[in-house]
Amino acid sequence: MKKYLNILFGLVFLLTACNLISPTPAGKPATTQAPAVEAAAGEAEGIYKIEHIIIIMQENRSFDHYFGTYPGADGIPMDDGVPTVCSSDPATGQCQKPYHNPKDINYGGPHTNKFAEQDINGGKMDGFILSVKQDPKACREPNEPECVLGVGEPDVMGWHDAREIPNYWTYAQNFVLQDAMFEPSLSWSLPAHLYMVSGWSAKCYNAYKPMSCANALDSPMGPGRIGPNDTTPQFAWTDLTYLLHKNNVDWAYYLSEGIQPDCEDGSMVCAPTEQSLEVPSIWNPLPNFTTVHINDELDHIKQVEKYFEAAKAGTLPEVSWIVPEDAVSDHPANSIHAGQAYVTSLINAAMQGPDWNSTAIFLSWDDWGGFYDHVAPPKIDRNGYGLRVPGLVISPYAKKGYIDHQTLSFDAYLKFIEDRFLGGQRIDPKTNGRPDRRPSVRENIPELGDLRNDFDFNQPPRPPLILPVDPPPGPASIPGT
Repeated sequence: MKKYLNILFGLVFLLTACNLISPTPAGKPATTQAPAVEAAAGEAEGIYKIEHIIIIMQENRSFDHYFGTYPGADGIPMDDGVPTVCSSDPATGQCQKPYHNPKDINYGGPHTNKFAEQDINGGKMDGFILSVKQDPKACREPNEPECVLGVGEPDVMGWHDAREIPNYWTYAQNFVLQDAMFEPSLSWSLPAHLYMVSGWSAKCYNAYKPMSCANALDSPMGPGRIGPNDTTPQFAWTDLTYLLHKNNVDWAYYLSEGIQPDCEDGSMVCAPTEQSLEVPSIWNPLPNFTTVHINDELDHIKQVEKYFEAAKAGTLPEVSWIVPEDAVSDHPANSIHAGQAYVTSLINAAMQGPDWNSTAIFLSWDDWGGFYDHVAPPKIDRNGYGLRVPGLVISPYAKKGYIDHQTLSFDAYLKFIEDRFLGGQRIDPKTNGRPDRRPSVRENIPELGDLRNDFDFNQPPRPPLILPVDPPPGPASIPGT
């Protein structure tokens, strides 16, 4: 036996000396495939410089609406600064081109699956005005069927630039802008938020049996709902927090308590409802997940004030989601100035805290909100992708002024978290011990890009970029507009 052990130890020593195998670094999961070259190995290891991931999710804006005139991005098609695309207006017979909208308040359009399909119109991307005028709930007064929220013509073709949202553009100029970030589902806010934490949107008929869950793109509501304050678990399938809990990875879902404007049917207008920590809601679905209940982790859903305290103290969890309330959400019809100020305060807090040098911030908007975008989304599975939304990566290791053209969705956030903290485990019903009927494991879809491409882990950590929450307007992106 001693002879065979000596042979084995000698073989291990030889392979190690030849760099054919290597010990796993302390605190890091083993990789299943050795990188082909040393440089690739360095990049793969670089992800471990990120110890805190913060996902900031705002509301209802398309990519062209916020960054359609950003230099170098796949924005609104133009010829000498004049848009070459338009959306048909059935009332006038005209085709409305995108235009600069200087207004702080926008109204957008309906954004359920039906209207997403109509906006896309088989890839023509010209149904946006038609969708607004066909939405029976688009008016403040039910007896005014031709109105659009009482403000005249639809504003879904309007776009903004640094004059209205200077800080968002400054983040793009100094960090990473993603111009192929798609909403994960071809639908509205609730499915998008479900995908953000679980990679699926479904309706379950037994809260404790994941196999009872059926795909639901527009109406992912659970069984036995008693009323708006019912906290009984509804969603039986597996979410990311289940894997985080199993692997002792700390997480928090920070929520601004207040008002939530989104309608349960995805319409443009409805009575606002209260948003609070304990009550499941459209922007706060985690209290509805059975896994959060059985793991006794409801206390991980916290007021946003706790985020500011953790950022200042250097006690941020490994994974954070941050969700707004109505007034600061960018959701129509709220001030985009107020939304930008809120986001800036969140980013400033991370930058000014001791965790900045190990932090990655992912900022996006949950759906397109009915606003124009010229890019037809790719069809990944029966649920999506949905329309393009803005995406930004802000980190001391983010590439400066980089535009990421990879095909991305919120699934890329799950994948990045899993690669960093879970050794590449996926929310996969075949491997996580909780089988369900999800149409695909989104993190494994070959079309999905890799967020590691947005980082340069070989560069020294970049210093914070503290921006004013009330900045002056920036310059026009197109002269004469």
